[in-house]
Amino acid sequence: MKKILMICAVVLGFAFTASAQDSQKAEFKFNEEKHDFGKIPQGTPVTTIFEFTNVGKEPLILTEVRPTCGCTIADYTKTPVKGGEKGTIKITYNAAAAAPFNKTIVVKSNAVTPEKYLNIIGEVVAKPASSK
Repeated sequence: MKKILMICAVVLGFAFTASAQDSQKAEFKFNEEKHDFGKIPQGTPVTTIFEFTNVGKEPLILTEVRPTCGCTIADYTKTPVKGGEKGTIKITYNAAAAAPFNKTIVVKSNAVTPEKYLNIIGEVVAKPASSK
């Protein structure tokens, strides 16, 4: 019985140590993770900025911000974001095709959660036919 209690104590000790180390690591806290553009006119690019805070203690480094479609462009904070500081991810959608859209942006970093997903949605409305 004492042996079992000792093993449990050791396992719990390792778990608490790992948890304490994770609280030191960088971590995202986004203001929003999904943005709805609503209805937008065809051929008019639209942009949104996802703002995040590093709620960890170590610097947060974005290693990749990759849209899943060529119709979307990402620009982001390239320098390490210190604990408590803010960074941004700017997303531009080209609105070339008239149709509803739901696009995902993959964000990779050194955070406790190393991969995050951002979404943009909306509907591109066709331009009215011009009368001649």
